Amino acid sequence: MITLKQAYLKIIKAFPGGWDAMASALGMTRDALENRIYERRGQDLTVQTALMMQSFTNSTAFAEVIASESGGVFVAMPHVGELNKDVASAKFQELVEEVGELSKEFRHAVEAHHLSGKEQIRINDVIDRINRTTIEFHSVVKQFYCHKTKAETHVGEVKNG
Repeated sequence: MITLKQAYLKIIKAFPGGWDAMASALGMTRDALENRIYERRGQDLTVQTALMMQSFTNSTAFAEVIASESGGVFVAMPHVGELNKDVASAKFQELVEEVGELSKEFRHAVEAHHLSGKEQIRINDVIDRINRTTIEFHSVVKQFYCHKTKAETHVGEVKNG
């Protein structure tokens, strides 16, 4: 996973015009932005500024690092306008394929009765992808097929139960 500084640099690189344009968009000089990114002279980047930079580029790099540092993964939710009946099926198929990939990686790794650093990284990467895909699948199913809230569904089950 990338570091926070690497996420900032990725966001700045994605912004048309790079450093100078990003600094201008934030209302500061390039030196001021560099001081914050590289934490010079006791300066750092505020969460609000990082989120603003991220929004300028439609990036999720900052969110991904924060989620990873917090022991989770960032998953961008699909927009309702992007959904059709095939999306849920495709997302489910993607999930099944990723579980198959995890099974293969795990079987190979445990045959040696020891997980190398590279094997641990590969397995963790697959698990992170599975988590993302599961949340995306859940979101698609809820948005496309479910028209009641979770609370409304439970109330209906109690009344009809």
